[in-house]
Amino acid sequence: MAEYIPFITGEETAKLVRRLYSDSEIIRVPLDRARNFLGILNRSSGVWIDPMVDGLDDLETRRSKRDKRNPWFDFMSAFTNFDKIGTTAYHATPVSSEVNMFVKATMDKCATYRPKWITVPQLPLVNDSGRNKVNRMLAAAAGKWKSTCAFSGKLILPIVVTHQSQVSGKTMRNPKVKQAERCYHEAGADGFWVVDSSLTDDNGSSTLRKRFRTIMDLHQELNEQISSKIRIGGPYWGLNMVLWARGLVDHPAIGVGLGYQYFLAGSPTRQAKARLALSSLRRRVSVAPQLKSWLDTAIGKLAASHPARDEFIEIRRQFTALSELDAAREQVAKFYKHWLDPVGLTPKAGRSMALFQDLSAAYALGKSLPEITGEGTARRPEAVAEPLMLSCL
Repeated sequence: MAEYIPFITGEETAKLVRRLYSDSEIIRVPLDRARNFLGILNRSSGVWIDPMVDGLDDLETRRSKRDKRNPWFDFMSAFTNFDKIGTTAYHATPVSSEVNMFVKATMDKCATYRPKWITVPQLPLVNDSGRNKVNRMLAAAAGKWKSTCAFSGKLILPIVVTHQSQVSGKTMRNPKVKQAERCYHEAGADGFWVVDSSLTDDNGSSTLRKRFRTIMDLHQELNEQISSKIRIGGPYWGLNMVLWARGLVDHPAIGVGLGYQYFLAGSPTRQAKARLALSSLRRRVSVAPQLKSWLDTAIGKLAASHPARDEFIEIRRQFTALSELDAAREQVAKFYKHWLDPVGLTPKAGRSMALFQDLSAAYALGKSLPEITGEGTARRPEAVAEPLMLSCL
């Protein structure tokens, strides 16, 4: 089965996974909507349930905005000691019995869905060590829960970065890696998952290559300290594929038509915008009137025999239909699977070179085409492929 792990975020993504990604070995589902989503999915895949504890990162802010309904808050507040675990003052002197009750309640709820994997409850990283004590207690409580309830599945330790400064240099990373190793063993975890929730890796920023290097270093250092056969990275747009191709992770976490950046559980929902995949350029673009003009210009610049020309002509022909959010989402999801599958079929020793060559072709094509109006720092067609390409080897 496929090694990539789709992250379900809504009913539409669940339907796309059923249609396009049913060959996935594992599918990740949030606890609060597990009942709904599991009814949609093809259950040939194993399920990874996430108890959504990382949403406690900014609980005090969310509590202050209770005038706006937050389904995550409503769901999580039913768990014993929810308020305490999410309060900053509590983190300095957490009480193990209270932490144990919270973890037991959340893990018991996860277990009702008979998952193969469950995420260990953990708060996201912060710059200092203020959450170390509570996270170690949460990890230990998860390990105790697993041993006492005879859960036969696997526990996955989350390592969620919320700002690039937390892992920007080895001096900053060292204590984070040490803490992760300790929590991994306290929980009796079977694998770990790493994601930088502050990273939008397809925005064309000039700082991306440096940020990619930092995240790859973090994975390398974790791999050196934690012996695990389950290593997960992402979701991102392309960095997850680089990590996978280079053997730094075993499973790339992926979005499904959207969601190529990770958001903490319960984060305010953003108005989704239709974006289309330009397969030949290995990137997405916003659906806007100026895109039609760009496609016309790009078509005129390409030789009749160039495969990208046929791709652009087809997008131009279906532009009105693809402008609808659901259609655009499915078009991106179909492209993404088409991009992923050849990497997975390549022998592991050759994956990084294969992905480098794939992205090199996208980069070379992009250099020959005009800027894409309205794409900001990613206005150059090759802006997404270039930093990914340079990080492959």
